[in-house]
Amino acid sequence: MPGSKRDSVIVYAAALTLIGFMLGPVLYIITGGFRTNSQITIDPAGLPDPWEFGNYTDVLTGDVFWRQVGNSAIVAIATTVGVVVLGVMASYVLARYRFRGRAAMYALFAAGLMFPATVAITPLYILVKNLGLVNTLPGVILPQIAFGLPTTIIILVPFLQAIPKEIEEAAAIDRCSRLGFFWRMVLPLSVPGLITTGILAFIGSWNSYLLPLFILNDQDTFTLPLGVQAFASQYSVDTAKVLAFTSLSMIPALIFFSLFERRIVGGLTGAVKG
Repeated sequence: MPGSKRDSVIVYAAALTLIGFMLGPVLYIITGGFRTNSQITIDPAGLPDPWEFGNYTDVLTGDVFWRQVGNSAIVAIATTVGVVVLGVMASYVLARYRFRGRAAMYALFAAGLMFPATVAITPLYILVKNLGLVNTLPGVILPQIAFGLPTTIIILVPFLQAIPKEIEEAAAIDRCSRLGFFWRMVLPLSVPGLITTGILAFIGSWNSYLLPLFILNDQDTFTLPLGVQAFASQYSVDTAKVLAFTSLSMIPALIFFSLFERRIVGGLTGAVKG
């Protein structure tokens, strides 16, 4: 027992240390926004004294921040809807139907997990340009949906495979079509997986930087990650205001992830069991 308690103390101490290393930069950015540039210059690691709220109010009362929040919300919501809708339909076919090439198709989606966006960014830009979608939000949304589908399908296929075959047979006896079975039974039973994939797609889209960097050139279409870079370049001498803008851009994703963290873990656990 003493050894077990000592091991537990070591594990908790290591976990708290790791959490401290992860939260330290976030807390520094947030508190840095409540300081002045002179405070940051004199004591970079100190606490605000006095607390300066003007940096946050200047950002919140400006049009730039809220316009970029709106752009990020549009892109994230549209990407999430597209990923979930297309993902569940493709996953249903791969999970419940038997046809030639099914395994190869599933392997192709699985291979998409190992295909980073950085490798495809140049041909992707050329494709988006040929479609006339450069400097538009759809030019960011459509590629993000494509890159989000592999993860969604890998998670959802086990969920749909775990639905007992007897339920589908009973529905067929009751003269329920395959489409009706999909709407009435498959979707309600796969809600945990749909929520998990939706959250992952939303957070990934909200934090996306590389793709919008290549596609968007007009500041009116910038999402928040690009907005942080542009704001930091514009106010490079005002470190405190840059920290305030950066912390405000992080808060929506942090809150969203904190609220739905259990949903993500539960959905991934269900996918592994399936």
